[in-house]
Amino acid sequence: MVEKSQGAGLFPSLYEPFRSMGTRLADWLSPASEASSDDGAYKIAMELPGVEDADLDLTVDNGVVSVRGEKKTSREEEGETWYFSERQYGAFSRSFRLPADADEAGVKADLKDGVLTITVPKKGPETKAAKSVKINRG
Repeated sequence: MVEKSQGAGLFPSLYEPFRSMGTRLADWLSPASEASSDDGAYKIAMELPGVEDADLDLTVDNGVVSVRGEKKTSREEEGETWYFSERQYGAFSRSFRLPADADEAGVKADLKDGVLTITVPKKGPETKAAKSVKINRG
């Protein structure tokens, strides 16, 4: 006699790819990112393994940095009595609102070892200073 607890776990690996599919799809459409800052700049790092720079589009518009691209991966494995092939293609995008002191004109981006690093310099103190406005009396 088979107990229910044993029967429920007979084929857990059969369903595992479907269980994690939602998470993998979310990772695909919105790549993992982290943002940081120091005294001189803001930095955004995005994990984009296998993505070529030709497949990326980076724009800065009205205080928002947007990254769009396409991931293309394929994997083939072959054994003595089996063959496995998997291909995945899909577009993704991420947008980040910049703080008020970000210098949009100085944005730079580097893609190295599957990580896109976007550097946004901060405006200098001279641009943050209050401006005196003369009042005309008429």
